[in-house]
Amino acid sequence: MFILKQRLVPAFAPASVLLLLLSSVPAATAQTQGTPDNAGTNKSQNQSATADQQKNNVSDRELAAKIRRSVVSDKSLSMYSHNVKIVVAGGSATLKGPVHSEAEKQAIGQKAADIVGADKVSNELTIKQ
Repeated sequence: MFILKQRLVPAFAPASVLLLLLSSVPAATAQTQGTPDNAGTNKSQNQSATADQQKNNVSDRELAAKIRRSVVSDKSLSMYSHNVKIVVAGGSATLKGPVHSEAEKQAIGQKAADIVGADKVSNELTIKQ
């Protein structure tokens, strides 16, 4: 409780006014702002390899980090490509997520193959329509 000009005012009053003001502001979504929203694509993909299956051993973490650095450092790739899922388990890499073209899919697959070996890459990237 606050004392305001010799009257007791509930402590929640300022918060309720703020809540009323915020509720009248329309919520902005990722789609209306023009940023990629991969949520639907990610949910629909086969859940065979997910980030929670990434092992916490040093060698798998280092391999995943090397692949990620290689992908992100290539500025010719789209933002979708920079955000693909890279899961490394037992020295094998699984690549998942949407990319803009077959060329991006192949480029990311090759970057992973250069690091872990071509026979240890499962390229499950999809081309966004």
